[in-house]
Parts: sequence; structure tokens; C-alpha cells
Amino acid sequence: MQTTAAHHHQPEPELVHIKINGTRFEIVKGRHSVTAIKDWAEVPAADELEQVIHKTLHPLANDATVEIQGGEKFISHPADGGSS
Repeated sequence: MQTTAAHHHQPEPELVHIKINGTRFEIVKGRHSVTAIKDWAEVPAADELEQVIHKTLHPLANDATVEIQGGEKFISHPADGGSS
């Protein structure tokens, strides 16, 4: 009997949970753009997204990417400033 090489198919993406504004979302583990995370959570594009790390808010630029491992927490809010 002849042996065949193992099939190299893509493994199923690993899903993890994150929280955005207190709502739990299931997302694929790995790198995601801030805009993709906003789209996923239906956060308005003009709002700012901040990651909560050790109870401290870290603002995220729209063109940044975030490494999602699971358990990350984010808060969105309307952008500060603007014209008065």
C-alpha cells in the first residue's frame, strides 16, 4: 500500500472573545486593523477606539493594528476636540 503525503489544509481559525463598550464579540485570533474592529462592533468611523490595558486607556489610531489574543477590552467614544 502506498502512503500519501499529509494534506495541508488551512486549520479552522481560532475564535476568541473581546469586549467593546461592555458587549462581548467573537473574533478571529490574530492581527486586526482598528477600522476592522470598529466595523465588527458597528462603532462609528468618526469615533475613537481605546484599548483598556491594566485599567488604563490607550488610544488607538485608525491606521493601527491590534494583536488579538482573547480577553481584550475596548471602549469607543466620540472624538474629543473639534471646532467650537
